[in-house]
Amino acid sequence: MSDPMASKSSFLCLYMKNHPDTLVAYVKYFGKVAGNVVTADMKSIDSKGMTLSYGLKNGEASSVRVKFDPPLASYDEVKPRLLAMKADAQEALGMLQTPVIMTFRLPLTSILLTYSTLGAIYVAILALLPANTANTMIFGPARALIRQLGFQPSVKGLIQGLLVIHALENLCTLYLCRRYVKGASVAVTYVAATVVTGFPIWVDLRKRVQEKRIESVMKAE
Repeated sequence: MSDPMASKSSFLCLYMKNHPDTLVAYVKYFGKVAGNVVTADMKSIDSKGMTLSYGLKNGEASSVRVKFDPPLASYDEVKPRLLAMKADAQEALGMLQTPVIMTFRLPLTSILLTYSTLGAIYVAILALLPANTANTMIFGPARALIRQLGFQPSVKGLIQGLLVIHALENLCTLYLCRRYVKGASVAVTYVAATVVTGFPIWVDLRKRVQEKRIESVMKAE
């Protein structure tokens, strides 16, 4: 199966010649090249990564392979992926202002996702209970799956696992707030909302940060 990016490689390399600062950022951050990189050029690009040549201030020249994680599935993913990588690299290198979130946003899907998750947990817990505690027709498939997996987890173990996951969700929100959210009240609201609704909050916060990054990159173009 041919690489979906192969036929577009020459065009993209030519296009990226107009963005030398972006290529330098790729080389320094993703290529982990130390030293004063003064020039960079894209030599090829495919679904798994791009090959970049570069020159240092002392006259040395070399090349580096920057991998895409995950690989590109189609040509339509190229622009958003390269923009996101540019934002990550330039922010880390101090070439771009760190995004600032000053307001709280409650994602509309959070309530639906939360109650759907609670419903799934409810079914899973009942599926672990003795057969005479629930309607077999409703919870029979869940019981059959557990038997096929060859183990019988306890309700206590399931609850402990969920608590660990929820704690990690709150840590993710706390990290994002400390780095990107301005204002103690906004940060507290985000953490409290994560405690109540879980992952939809920190996922949406991370999305807002990425949107701010892309916005900054587009303004700098």
